[in-house]
This record gives sequence, structure tokens and C-alpha cells, in this order.
Amino acid sequence: MIVARTVTLMVVAAIAASGWHVPAWAQQTYPSRPIRIISIFPPGGGNDILCRAVAQKLTENFKQQVLVENRPGANGIIGTEAAARSAPDGYTITLIPSGHAVNASLYRKLPYDSIKDFTPITLAGASPLILAVHPSIPAKNVKELVALAKARPGQLSYGTAGVGSSGHLAGALFETMTGTTLIHIPYKGMSLAVADLMGGQVSMTFGTSLSVVPLVRSARLRALATTGAQRSPALPDLPTVAETGVPGYEASLWYGFVGPARLPPEIVHRLNSEIGAVLGLPEVRERLASQGVDARSSTPEEFARLLVSDLERWADVVHRAGVRAE
Repeated sequence: MIVARTVTLMVVAAIAASGWHVPAWAQQTYPSRPIRIISIFPPGGGNDILCRAVAQKLTENFKQQVLVENRPGANGIIGTEAAARSAPDGYTITLIPSGHAVNASLYRKLPYDSIKDFTPITLAGASPLILAVHPSIPAKNVKELVALAKARPGQLSYGTAGVGSSGHLAGALFETMTGTTLIHIPYKGMSLAVADLMGGQVSMTFGTSLSVVPLVRSARLRALATTGAQRSPALPDLPTVAETGVPGYEASLWYGFVGPARLPPEIVHRLNSEIGAVLGLPEVRERLASQGVDARSSTPEEFARLLVSDLERWADVVHRAGVRAE
């Protein structure tokens, strides 16, 4: 683990101090042709919605088309590999989710290095999961849920979108930090998990805002907490898991833009500035907030550090939980 940390921190330092430069003429003319944003999941999800919101405004600002290309498959690995193999010229960038850091430990072998084959540009947004239970579960808050789970070890279940999904890992982290034993029930998608939760076949879920918030508002599910470091704009009165009994707990989803390795710093900084400006627009923030995503930007170095720290943190969770995707 010490070796991995040393290597990844060296990568972060290399990003900050890279000597790669583009010629003056390139700096003056970039972008001179359309830019492609690879969305590694199908249309309609949070990743795709964020890509298109940014692409629309960048097209206006750059006076060049910024196109979204969906390359879904294999838990995002297909599109991510295409991004890693693209030319480092600023004309192909990619929106990766926090699952990018998880996949490095979840799969025995990836067709790319999750750190070295990419250049961080900026964080783009964050979205906590919602810890929600079936109304029949007597717990009204996280402390009561932990007490109930300890009183009924191996009897409470949580449904997720599948093995290795964000909900699965959030549940595994919850078990580790609370000393509880829950039953993980994987489904082929969050909609199926939520359907069984409403039917009482499973006890609870760590679900996305898109899938859970409407059901909480209609009182078909009871939300106990959000998994983020801060409260969700979609449910501002709902406390975080950390606030209500599990200090230090955080399992947020995040999204961030990257380019291929060796992307010149001048282009990184231009994209960072332009994307950051788009994410600060009220109409963009409102559009994303309606989908449960809190728009936020960062420096390339801050995003690089987040990626490194999450890769190490989730590697530990995956190892402890014995999670493996084949």
C-alpha cells in the first residue's frame, strides 16, 4: 500500500509540474475544430446529463461544436479505454464517475492504468446516495438502524444496482464502520432494486437521488440520511450518515473531466477555466440540482488528489468486503 501511495503521489506531482507545452500557434487557435466528450454510460443517466449540459454551453463559448459520444459498456470500461487511447490534443475529453477509482480494485485487470493514463482537468459535480428504508422498518434514524442491525445480525438486507455498484460499496463501508452484518441483494439495475424495496422484499437501499428522492417525497420510502460529506440540495433537511451516528462516513458519487495522459498544461488550464465557468452558471446549476447533482469545479491538482485518495480508500473497502467483478 505504501508503494502504491508513493507511485500515485508521484503521478499527482507530475501532473502539476508537467513540462509539456503546445506551440504558440496552437494556444491561439484552440479549439479550431469540434471537441468530443465521451460519456461512458448510456443516454439519460447522471453522467450523460452532465456531459450534455456542459457540452451545450462550451459550444456557445468556444464557437466550436462540442459533441457528446456515448460509449457505454462493461461498467464504463469500454468508454474509458477509448478515452485513454485518444490523442492528447484536447479534442477528446471524458467525464468519469467515482466508479473509475473503484474499478481499479474491482477488476483483476483493466485495459488502462486508472491514474497514469489520464490527465485530470476538473471535478464537475457530486451527488450523495440516499439511505432509505421500507416503511415497515422501525428505525427512524441511523442510530436506530445500527442498533436494529446489531440486534438482528444478518437479517436486514439492502438492494443495489449490482455487485461493485456505488450502492454496494456504500453498504459495505457502512457495515465496516458500524460493525453490523447486512445482506447484500444485487439487482440488474437500480429500478429493480427500488421496486423490490417498495414491495418489502428488501429492507433498505443506498440509492441514487434520481431513483429514491421521488419515492421519499411521496412517502413510499423513508429516508434516514444522505451518504455525502454535506447535506444534499435535493433534501436539505435530511442529515448525513456522519451527522447521525457514523462519524467520518462518506460515500458520495462524483463526476470529473479528464483527458488522456500527457495532455498539455495550457489546454488543461483552458478547459479547466471554461468548464468551471459553465458549472458556475445558475441555469446549469439548477438543471443539475433537479437531477440531484451538486455542480462543483476544482483545480486539476485538487481533482488528481481526490482520484488518488479515492482509489486507495475504495481498494481497502473492496478488499475488506471481498468484492470482485468478473
